[in-house]
Amino acid sequence: MPVPSPYAARLDRIPVQRHEAEVLGGRTAYWVYGPEDAEATVLAVHGFRGEHHGLEPVVAHLPGVRVIMPDLPGFGETAPLPGRVHDIDAYAAWLTEFAGTVAPGAVVLGHSFGSIVASAAVAGGLRTPRLILVNPIGAPALEGPKAVLTRLAILYYALGARLPEGVGTELLRNRVIVRVMSVAMAKTADPELRRFVHDQHDTYFSRFSDREVLSQAFRTSVSHDVREFAPGIEVPTLLVAAQRDDITPIEAERHLATLFPDAELTEIAHVGHLIHYETPAEAAGAIRRFLRPLAVPAP
Repeated sequence: MPVPSPYAARLDRIPVQRHEAEVLGGRTAYWVYGPEDAEATVLAVHGFRGEHHGLEPVVAHLPGVRVIMPDLPGFGETAPLPGRVHDIDAYAAWLTEFAGTVAPGAVVLGHSFGSIVASAAVAGGLRTPRLILVNPIGAPALEGPKAVLTRLAILYYALGARLPEGVGTELLRNRVIVRVMSVAMAKTADPELRRFVHDQHDTYFSRFSDREVLSQAFRTSVSHDVREFAPGIEVPTLLVAAQRDDITPIEAERHLATLFPDAELTEIAHVGHLIHYETPAEAAGAIRRFLRPLAVPAP
């Protein structure tokens, strides 16, 4: 039985429509939240193994803002890109074409792995007035205090790709392993919120199309970080970082902010890599302030 969302009442007040668009020869599923006549439109890109539902708690705290959220290729309801390896160039090209087709001129937002995709696309020429990165990946995955866990994850995904198909796919979708990942990332002490977080991961964390795409996306996620793209991003950029993030320590996020020509950093205490689930109101508040020059209304 699904665990009720603590943000459901807010989200229910925001209109939403599902659409599809042809991008790079494939069909991308996307959802549009908020009023059509909003002063500001945000194009939001979710993280690795997730899909658009993960960012809904943040959307719930952005009434009056139009938010367009696609599922990344190979995840959720979006099919893999035909004939393409799902590397950073493919994801950046996909986002650039999607933005030009569906959301020209939108503010671009990326969460976690989505921060790498968004940064690569904007550095590569995607036109946007502003860039927002939530839980940005601001340091190499194979360095720092969690390098051992990253190497274990590499082994896990390698096994999933090399074992016989049925066994490998079952390993990658194993609910016990998904729960261990969820428990490791959650920082909240609120039991109801923790149940919601775990239910979200149980429900959506295994909605990948196939193990090959998942393996390609994982290799992309650990082979790149936002630092390599930051110097080439000239638009105003907001980093929303967590002080207890196990994936990118806050010290690395503070350094990352200095690599952009024009960036500001908002730090959120008592949360880790799940800002979008545990502190969406704080994240949305920082986003609204950042978008204020675009006439974003108060909540």
